[in-house]
Amino acid sequence: MATGDTELSQDEIFAILSNPRRRYVLYFLNQHETAIELTDLAEHVAAWENDTTVEELNSKERKRVYVSLYQTHVPKLADHGLIDYDPESGMVRQTESSRRVDQYLDTDESGIRWERVYAGLAIVSALLLLGVVLQLPVIAAVGEATMLVGVILAFVIASTVHYVTR
Repeated sequence: MATGDTELSQDEIFAILSNPRRRYVLYFLNQHETAIELTDLAEHVAAWENDTTVEELNSKERKRVYVSLYQTHVPKLADHGLIDYDPESGMVRQTESSRRVDQYLDTDESGIRWERVYAGLAIVSALLLLGVVLQLPVIAAVGEATMLVGVILAFVIASTVHYVTR
């Protein structure tokens, strides 16, 4: 299959990210600059999967995730050059190559629900258009051209902020 030196196709990226454990590994490593031991990584993945804290995990939950990461998911990510893994030390680290899959991971830390921002702008735009059609006095006072420029400007600002924050 592909190695770290090969550009991954979109299909390969989707195949790699089809498993939630692999997505969470990449997401977790993206949030931590330094290398982490596989055992610690497995604990964080297990806590995430079980919607609990690392301290509250039982040994069965830890082992189940550790084994799957060790045998399957970490080697697959390493084979594709998305992480560095040293089996002797057990250390896992994100690579620069993993940045190419960031766009497919939900890593927006701003907390802004952009789909709601755009939906809100679309609703406000539709209401303003309805005001123009119904010839409401408020719209007439502002002017149709000014209203149009305002709507376009609102979308430009929202999309620019969205782009910059991502």
